[in-house]
Amino acid sequence: MEVVPLATAAEAAVLAADAVEALVRRRPDAVLGLATGSSPLATYAELVRRHRAGTGPSYERVRCFTLDEYVGLPPGHPQRYLATIHREVTDPLGVPRDRVLGPDPDRLPGAGAEYEEAIDAAGGIDLQVLGIGTDGHLAFNEPGSSLASLTRVKTLTEQTRRDNARFFDGPHEVPRHVLTQGLGTILRARHLLLLASGPGKAEAVAAAVEGPVTASCPGSVLQLHPHATVLLDSGAATGLTRLDYYRETWAAKPDWQTL
Repeated sequence: MEVVPLATAAEAAVLAADAVEALVRRRPDAVLGLATGSSPLATYAELVRRHRAGTGPSYERVRCFTLDEYVGLPPGHPQRYLATIHREVTDPLGVPRDRVLGPDPDRLPGAGAEYEEAIDAAGGIDLQVLGIGTDGHLAFNEPGSSLASLTRVKTLTEQTRRDNARFFDGPHEVPRHVLTQGLGTILRARHLLLLASGPGKAEAVAAAVEGPVTASCPGSVLQLHPHATVLLDSGAATGLTRLDYYRETWAAKPDWQTL
């Protein structure tokens, strides 16, 4: 795992956007895994800014898969995650909508297996963008989730519903169930790129990066991946005991070595 401590979330967004663009330039038909939530928004905005300025690559052949989706929101609801991804990133980048897929909450109970088949048929995900919850959840894999889990329905904790209430008119409107890629699904992506910002994420980041690999902190599965990158602002890095080491290795990283 490569841990990159930075001063600001804006710096992390620039590096993350660099990684996405480098992949798409190298592989115009790359498969991207896209997360929702607050953490990736600055990265998506940076990608869109570059695209509109004419400096970014073409995304016409890219395929995208979302991490998760609420169960119970009606079609067309603005907080459906597929709608959010369309709005925030894929539509502005010019990714055709038929190349952007999310787990279908209207096709239960077989939606999870269908989604796994779709990812496999696309050749797997090349780069998966991730955030982390304050309790260490990854996608919507809450503490206690199997480290080998695949896409399935999960029940949200009250903490997660409170965390997500900012996107609704209150916690009572946040659905109790979601379809989410499993931890085993996420681990099959070829590059994991996790972004975290703010001191509210510091405890979860420390547990994921430096704690034991355990279902009690789903984010700790990143330690099992051969190519995981963690981009942190100063607040999110405050709980790390090896922070000086991460700074030293990042400062000494060879110019030719990319994320």
